[in-house]
Parts: sequence; C-alpha cells; structure tokens
Amino acid sequence: MIQVLVTRNEQSHIIDFELSGHAESGPYGHDLVCAAVSAVSFGTVNAVIELCEFEPVIEQEGEGGYLRVELPDSLSPNVFEKAQVLLEGMMISLETIERDYGQYITIVEP
Repeated sequence: MIQVLVTRNEQSHIIDFELSGHAESGPYGHDLVCAAVSAVSFGTVNAVIELCEFEPVIEQEGEGGYLRVELPDSLSPNVFEKAQVLLEGMMISLETIERDYGQYITIVEP
C-alpha cells in the first residue's frame, strides 16, 4: 500500500509530504495506481520547480517506493502561496485516487 503523509503548519499550509510503499494493484510496470500516484506527485514537484522557480528539498530512495518533498523556510510569501496552490491541487488528485482505490493508497494528515 502507498502511504501519503502530509505535514501542515499552524495555518494549514502544506510544508512537506512523503510517499512510501508500493500499491501492488497490478504487475510491475502495469500498476495503474502506482502510475497515477507517481504522475500526480512528480508532475506537482516539476510544476513547483518550473513555475515557482525554486528547488524544494527532495529525498528519494532506491528504485521507487519513497519520495519526500519539503518546502524551504526561506520562500517569499508570494512564492509560498503559488506552491500551496500546486500542492493543494496534488492533494485533490491524490484524494480522488484514494476514494476510488482506497485499498492501495491511504492519506494521513496528522
């Protein structure tokens, strides 16, 4: 199962997210849930880098199955808000996947 862990600050803004695990909803290379989660998360990270013009802190491990992305503390308020719009869009997409394929993905927001 893929676990999405989202950390928000006191204002409910996303400050980091972590994806871990494997969906195992199909054979390797044909796992639609994994492909969807990867496309949404990597697409969002690429959009943040390109449109917000900063590089978030990114951690990856091995051949997949782990991604952690953290926003730096030094962002201007304008850039931070742009990143929030993109990250909230990612959350809506991931929540849609979770709604339809909840046996393969779970979202946790402590």
